[in-house]
Amino acid sequence: MNADPLTMRFMPGVLTRGETEALVARFEAHHGLHGFGVWALEVPGVAPFIGYTGLQRVGFDAPFAPAVEIGWRLAPAHWGKGYATEAAREALRTGFEDLNLDQIVSFTVAANRPSWAVMERLGMTRDADGGFEHPRLPRGHPLRPHILYRISRAAWLRLRGS
Repeated sequence: MNADPLTMRFMPGVLTRGETEALVARFEAHHGLHGFGVWALEVPGVAPFIGYTGLQRVGFDAPFAPAVEIGWRLAPAHWGKGYATEAAREALRTGFEDLNLDQIVSFTVAANRPSWAVMERLGMTRDADGGFEHPRLPRGHPLRPHILYRISRAAWLRLRGS
């Protein structure tokens, strides 16, 4: 999945197998340190692995940090079927009910409209003043400008009717 140019079109580049293994090791270390993290996604009876979703602490300096972000990545064969939204809803539930978070953020490059759509289906709101330059990308990189979405526990409870 991480070696697929279509999957990675809004990322700085595709990943080698070694880079993907390092990414998984970082996910596992985050989970060990914080007690939460990214989950592998499967569709029982359809596919043993379709991607991942989950929560992570923002690992770089940003105006909205410290914060916990929700993120996802799915293989293209599984796009448009509601899997990202379904899994992300469970991640939000975990964040607000089990981890007692006050807010969860998500961010992406401005061109990544499919991720915007997931964020909006989750009830997240775009922070019009929250745009930022991703510090892990060099100045002038076309993917450096990012947009920011947020959802508070109170907003999530309202959406759930609680």
